[in-house]
Amino acid sequence: MSKVTIVGAGPGDPDLITVKGLRLLQEADVVLYTDSLVSEELIARARPDAEVLKSAGMDLEEMVRIMVDRVRAGKKVVRVHTGDPSVFGAILEQAALLKKEGIGYEVVPGVSSVFASAAAIGAELTVPELTQTLILTRAEGRTPVPELEKLRDLAAHRCTIALFLSATLIKKVAQELRDAGWEEETPIAVVQRATWPDQLVVRTTLGSVEEDLRKRGIRSHAMILAGWALDPDIHGKDEYRSKLYDKTFTHRYRRGEKPE
Repeated sequence: MSKVTIVGAGPGDPDLITVKGLRLLQEADVVLYTDSLVSEELIARARPDAEVLKSAGMDLEEMVRIMVDRVRAGKKVVRVHTGDPSVFGAILEQAALLKKEGIGYEVVPGVSSVFASAAAIGAELTVPELTQTLILTRAEGRTPVPELEKLRDLAAHRCTIALFLSATLIKKVAQELRDAGWEEETPIAVVQRATWPDQLVVRTTLGSVEEDLRKRGIRSHAMILAGWALDPDIHGKDEYRSKLYDKTFTHRYRRGEKPE
């Protein structure tokens, strides 16, 4: 079936694309990419004779029209998205229009900025005996969120929260976390442009995050990670340890020792 391949480019570092994603990029006749977010160094790895098109200035219909035209001309078309296409990737509307034109699509996952940001600070977002849940969401701005997904209600679970597209709304974010009962000393990490050469990391707290982001001028391309899993001193706290490697813990590959 004729199709478009949607490839997740990863968060910024051109080496963080998957092996499959890179192979497809290098095989493509046509590459359509989000030039405001995807590394030019990565796109330079496309075939020298490939048609490379920037999409930042295009509307939805224009992008899809190009993809449909090229596929019908027998071309291999790769649409390159930042991060992982499945999280705030805006691929649903592209897929809907492609289907109307009788064109299929395949999605190749990529490394999301949420995981690149966690890696940048050496954090585990799910810590035994502390939190086993990670919520991926965003603050409510010009685009509303469903009534049952308001940040203050999600934050009531007191698990780790990753906020996309929310740096300009940090005052609102902080207040909703407070409304959910979060303490002022709750750890927060903000990573701007994760894995890019100019990556910036801010380790702060709920009480200080607004001022810290203001001082550094962080208003875009930033991942906000919030919750006690982000405690920079958590490595020294022995109460938070996985049982997976405990010598008394038995599983199918290891017989555990009896506790003394």
